Amino acid sequence: MRKDFGTKAWLYPMPVFIVAAYDSKGTPNAMTAAWGGIYTDDKIGICLSEGHKTTKNILETKAFTVSIATAPQVAACDYVGIVSGNKIADKFTAAGFHAVKSQHVNAPLIEELPMAVECEFVSYDQESNFLIGRIVNVCADESILTDGKIDPKKLQPITYDPVNHDYITLGAKAGNAFADGKKLK
Repeated sequence: MRKDFGTKAWLYPMPVFIVAAYDSKGTPNAMTAAWGGIYTDDKIGICLSEGHKTTKNILETKAFTVSIATAPQVAACDYVGIVSGNKIADKFTAAGFHAVKSQHVNAPLIEELPMAVECEFVSYDQESNFLIGRIVNVCADESILTDGKIDPKKLQPITYDPVNHDYITLGAKAGNAFADGKKLK
């Protein structure tokens, strides 16, 4: 028997993205976002309220990065989600983050978060708060690579549990994509 919960924004896994952008003076800001993902082959889509300082920065500078939140940085990643850049002048530094300018877009990479998607602004819908960015580059620190590929065990990405308000690390391998289903053909 199933229990109905009604209309909820519950989905598993829910990503934990750290979206970062410079303001017009070159000061980095970052925020946590969970409502987003790949939009098309070369685009990412994220719901970001226009009241966020990071959103304002993106609309101004036309570039941003999306870093994957990690277990070792869970406190810093949560901090940039619960504190407003409109109220705290330098929450980026207060979180313990260090900015490295992307070589591909005018936006900061977060040194402490080893994987990021570097994006150019495409569009923003004020009614739905849906931001679309074109993926210019995906970068990863060599410390999270195995045989030249991103290793999720080394990355230690976290997901957001919207029901219980927890952060959860991703688990073990469950199967082989594009292969295990062949036995049912």
